[in-house]
Amino acid sequence: MRHDNAAGPSEQVAADARGAVEDALWAPSVHNTQPWRFVLHGTRISLSADIDRRLDVADPDGREMLISCGAALYNLRCSLRAAGYAPRVRLLPDPDRPYLLADIDLEPGEDPDQRTLREHAQIRRRRTHRGGFRPDPVPAGVLSAMRHDAEREGARLVEAVDAHVKGALAALTEAAEHLQQRTPAHRAEIARWAPSPRTSRADGVQESAYPRQVPQTTPHFPARDFARGHGWGAPPAHGAPDGGTALAGLTLLLVSGGDEPADWLRAGQAMQRVLLLAAERDLAAAFHTQALEVPELRAFIKARFCNGAYPQMLLRLGVPEGEELETVRRPVEEVFEEM
Repeated sequence: MRHDNAAGPSEQVAADARGAVEDALWAPSVHNTQPWRFVLHGTRISLSADIDRRLDVADPDGREMLISCGAALYNLRCSLRAAGYAPRVRLLPDPDRPYLLADIDLEPGEDPDQRTLREHAQIRRRRTHRGGFRPDPVPAGVLSAMRHDAEREGARLVEAVDAHVKGALAALTEAAEHLQQRTPAHRAEIARWAPSPRTSRADGVQESAYPRQVPQTTPHFPARDFARGHGWGAPPAHGAPDGGTALAGLTLLLVSGGDEPADWLRAGQAMQRVLLLAAERDLAAAFHTQALEVPELRAFIKARFCNGAYPQMLLRLGVPEGEELETVRRPVEEVFEEM
């Protein structure tokens, strides 16, 4: 374990815990809701869901909220390993407190290996992509490593290789987007989490996080209309296409064998582990959760394309076209407390 000669053991643990939470905050979350809270008790960090940040319309069961928290948990684990700890995680440790998602004990570990350090270096570099991809292929070895990493965390990656499967998933995404666009409650929820450019908020999907003109992909996976007809969004970077047509990239379903809160947390950890490996290889992912937020469409995807497993995330993967967009994060003081 690393030591700081200027601080005693308890001060060092507190400093390392705070640093790990700061890294955890850079996990992706649905609509950038950042629905998590962390508390340090001695040498234990507790992760809880912030229920006030759940999407009541799109995510009434909290499935996407827990996937988001699982991604933050993986970042926390990675950061602690990079600091020389061997974090011991217990998921859902108290049945009487369903929103207490994990207890993480900070046990002494070995000096981190190079793979851990490389993975840790991607945490703040990773960004959600919201456009198309270049024609550069994703090496087969990278996809194989991603599958292995997902399985290590208790989930699986299923690639939509067949063009008709890929087209069907794109069409289902578009159908779900149309359904949500015609539902006033959905539109109001998007408006809540996609503030105007004048905002000073440190959460939500802000103008700098999505392109002003999203390119059509082949097949077309529609992006959410965060601008809501106002023309907001980041202008294209120099040399990047302004609208037009781009490749969809690999289409992947992240699936799990069960569909309970523990499965959602494992899926989030698997997703983030895959995303960090992708970032290390200069790849990026675009998320499309619309169809998985419509129960009938999610059930259809499960039956037709997942061999009975439960779809938890639909994403596209590839070499991003243009520069990555910016995002915001809440200050650590809002989500971290020492007891």
